[in-house]
Amino acid sequence: MSLSIKNLTVSYGANLVLDQLCISELKAGSFVALLGPNAAGKSTLFKAVSGLIKAQHAEVYLEGKNILSYSRTERAKLIAYLPQSFYTSLALSVFESVLLALKQQSSWRVRTTDTLKVAQMLELLNISHLADKDVSELSGGQKQLVALSRILVVEPKVILLDEPTSALDLHNQLSMLTLIKSLTSSRGIITVAALHDVNLAAKFCDHLILLNKGVIQAEGKPSEVLAMPLLGETYQVSTSLEYSARGDLYVDAQLLASA
Repeated sequence: MSLSIKNLTVSYGANLVLDQLCISELKAGSFVALLGPNAAGKSTLFKAVSGLIKAQHAEVYLEGKNILSYSRTERAKLIAYLPQSFYTSLALSVFESVLLALKQQSSWRVRTTDTLKVAQMLELLNISHLADKDVSELSGGQKQLVALSRILVVEPKVILLDEPTSALDLHNQLSMLTLIKSLTSSRGIITVAALHDVNLAAKFCDHLILLNKGVIQAEGKPSEVLAMPLLGETYQVSTSLEYSARGDLYVDAQLLASA
């Protein structure tokens, strides 16, 4: 399985957000980081690929088929999108919320296998203790974990995560990304996560895409992309690629000296 994007163009009125964007073939089992400053077009890219907004032009190939010809329902079974914040107006418990996400992709009759699958997913994300709590009562980080459960339980082919660690503390950031990396590999899916922390990207991801002003600036292995002067130019900082005592990559970033 592979995912590729060609000539993706999106405008909001006269504002061109994505300009003939192309991403080379991403393979099954790849954990990809989408990097770039605020307003680079990361969220727009995810929304266009998942079908939430309409592109002026695009070709999105999954397993060799252009999925833009699919209905929104058909595409939702293949590509799951997790936005930056999870909101629901429904008075649902955590268990009910995840079960609802599962049943939206099949018949509404709830089977024993469905409830078992939901229970296993909550256990996997270590939130079984929240099963009976109302989603509206949860913290931002807990809601983020519930939202992740909702998309993982559907077992999509591609997962698009928009700042999945933004509401999490350091422990839960590492825990979530470790889990995502493991599931990406074991399930043979493709995961693309928009991350602001380049060092988290270096630690967990095997492929990096640098986006700025709606155009892909660079793409490749972390050791390649993070060593480029273009990285610092994109974020308007000075960067150098270093190695920790354990041999892990990390980026040392400094503000540019004022003129």
